[in-house]
Amino acid sequence: MSRKLIIAANWKMNKGPSETGDFLKTFLAKIAPLTSNCEVVVAPPFVSLPIASELLANSNVELAAQNVSQFDSGAYTGEVNVVMLKELYVRHVILGHSERRSIYGETDAVINGKIKKAREANLRPIFCIGETLEEREAGKLEEVLRRQVRGGLDGVSEKDLLDCVLAYEPVWAIGTGVTASPEQAQEAHAFVRSLLAELYGKTVSEKIRIQYGGSVKAGNAAELMGQPDIDGALVGGASLEPQSFLDLIQNGVAG
Repeated sequence: MSRKLIIAANWKMNKGPSETGDFLKTFLAKIAPLTSNCEVVVAPPFVSLPIASELLANSNVELAAQNVSQFDSGAYTGEVNVVMLKELYVRHVILGHSERRSIYGETDAVINGKIKKAREANLRPIFCIGETLEEREAGKLEEVLRRQVRGGLDGVSEKDLLDCVLAYEPVWAIGTGVTASPEQAQEAHAFVRSLLAELYGKTVSEKIRIQYGGSVKAGNAAELMGQPDIDGALVGGASLEPQSFLDLIQNGVAG
């Protein structure tokens, strides 16, 4: 089945409003020819969403947030809800990133609540899963992925799943310069797709896009995205400079 690639930039805690504006003005001048074969998404920090929303309004590049609260409103200092994101025309939201899990203690149940809240608002989750090096070396890859997928998607309908993207990010490859080999990444992606088939059936599982994340760059994008079950990338460091991200997208599309 043909699934359109989706390549998303996760800027993490980088690029305030002025840097975001500079980046997007340069990036948007060159990206248009590549978006016919690939969905391109940019996720700046919360404070940079307004300028990004303004600049992306008439482009083929879509806007994402890096997180959202599972609550509607109230005494949750520092949080941002789905209504706030919708007002800025955010379309996607990254949920379950390993940094949210490890640094901020987000559990599968919390992530599940956020996925459901995002779908209530018609936001499209980019749902991150992945194992640590210790878990991989202990032979727990499939156990961890099964727990994260089942926990994160508990009670999520087939209809809502079809508006989700999964992102397999081995924790040991994020920001380390170490990338899973194409064979390792494909094996994990194929397993995740088999989990989705168990939960929702093979027909649905074949429609779901699964990105790879973890030290993706222009030099390895084609080989990674050429794998049969890898449908794009969630990109960190290589998305922080316009030409670097453009090169990665071009190579990924060619893969």
